[in-house]
Amino acid sequence: MSGIDYLTNELGQRKAVVIDLKKHAQLWEDFYDTLVVKARKMEPRESLESVRRRLKAK
Repeated sequence: MSGIDYLTNELGQRKAVVIDLKKHAQLWEDFYDTLVVKARKMEPRESLESVRRRLKAK
């Protein structure tokens, strides 16, 4: 795929990727969003009603 390069170790195994963000900004955004979702998976939830009350109080 054009605009995506792999960095390899001395054995030729892929260890990292370099993404041309001008060409693949959407791909990076999707990848980043997935990482954020996984990182926040165990965070406590807040109900919609609770959020509404808090916003109205402001």
